[in-house]
Amino acid sequence: MVWKILKIPKGKTNKDKILVAAIQNIAGFTPSNLELYRLATMHSSIAKENGRGYKESNERLEYLGDAILGAAVADFLFKKFPFKPEGFLTEIRSRIVNREALNLLARKIGVANIVQFDQKNAHLQQVILGNTLEAIVGAIYLDKGYIRTKKFVIDKLINPNYDVDDLVNSDTNFKSKVIEWAQREGKDVKFEIVNVKKARNHKEFTAQVLVDNEAKGTGYGNSKKKAEQDAALKTCEMLNLINS
Repeated sequence: MVWKILKIPKGKTNKDKILVAAIQNIAGFTPSNLELYRLATMHSSIAKENGRGYKESNERLEYLGDAILGAAVADFLFKKFPFKPEGFLTEIRSRIVNREALNLLARKIGVANIVQFDQKNAHLQQVILGNTLEAIVGAIYLDKGYIRTKKFVIDKLINPNYDVDDLVNSDTNFKSKVIEWAQREGKDVKFEIVNVKKARNHKEFTAQVLVDNEAKGTGYGNSKKKAEQDAALKTCEMLNLINS
C-alpha cells in the first residue's frame, strides 16, 4: 500500500482534532498523514473490511513499529554502553520494550485516550496499549522517517520515563516485587489463573493476585506467565511499589 500525505482540512471533525492534539501531546509534533495515526489506534476487534476484502486494523503497523522501536532502543543502548557485551544490551533492551513495560508506558503517556477497541470487552484495553504504542511508532516512521522516529523514542519515551542507569541495577520482575513486599509485611500472597478464554489463534489468560485472600490486581496475557506479570504490575501500582 502506498501512503498518500493527508492534508487535514480546516473543517476537520472533532475526532480529527482530538487525535491531532493527542499525537502532538504524545510525540511533540503535528502529524502530516493523520490517516496513519487513525489506523495505528484501531484495534482488530473493531476492524471493518475495506473495498478489497481486507480488514484494516493496527496489526501491520504494530509489526513495523515493534521492529523500529527495537532498532531505535538498540541504537541508543549501543552508543550509551560502548563496552558492554551483547547479552547485557539485549537484557536492558528487553526491560524497556517488554510487553508489561510498554503497557505501563503507553498508559502513562496517554495512549489509552485514543485507542479504539470493542468497548464490550471491558478488559481489552488493559492488554492492547503496548501494541498500540508500537503501532504509533510504526505510523511515525512512515509519516516522518527513521531519524525523527528515533528522536521520538529517545526524547519522548526513554529519557522522560526511564533512568537507564537505575534500570541496569533494578529488578523489573513485578511478580518478584509483590512476593518480596508480602514477605516483608508478613502477608500471604497468591497468584491464580481465574479464567482462560480461547480465541481463534490463541488463548487469553486472566490472573488474579490475592493478598491475605483479598483480591488485588487483575492481569491479562496470552500466557499464564504474562497474565501473572500483568496482575503483579497492577498490584504494584495499587500498593505504590513501582519505584520502591
